[in-house]
Amino acid sequence: MQLTDLRPAKGATKRRKIVGRGHGSGHGHTACRGMKGQNSRSGGGTRPGFEGGQMPLARRLPKRGFNSRTKNNFAIVNLDQLENNFPANAEVTPQVLLDKKIVDILLDGVKLLSRGEIKKNLTVKVNACSAKAKEMIEKAGGKIEIIK
Repeated sequence: MQLTDLRPAKGATKRRKIVGRGHGSGHGHTACRGMKGQNSRSGGGTRPGFEGGQMPLARRLPKRGFNSRTKNNFAIVNLDQLENNFPANAEVTPQVLLDKKIVDILLDGVKLLSRGEIKKNLTVKVNACSAKAKEMIEKAGGKIEIIK
């Protein structure tokens, strides 16, 4: 078998409808759009969600909650992950966390949270940090730097 022998499965593809090519095609004259009206005109039709003037479903349903447009989307790292993956006196940066696959994607940066214990003195450079995590890092003899 060659690459040139590959074909889609039977019935998997469908020929597109060719319209507006004369009376003999069966799809000529008005090109399957009917005689008159909004949808027969170029640019005709309605926007998605339009229900003919009736109050649209999206506006009839109650709205709940709040979504902030300015919310930061941080990759989360906890103290126990630092304890298990770094030797004492190591420097921890977002790029190092990415290289060691502790975080999958940096998003808007890295935020350090306080789950677990830490006994090693580390220099940690992150975009955000909880107060308890900062306290625990400094208590272990480490240093924390907030980067932008």
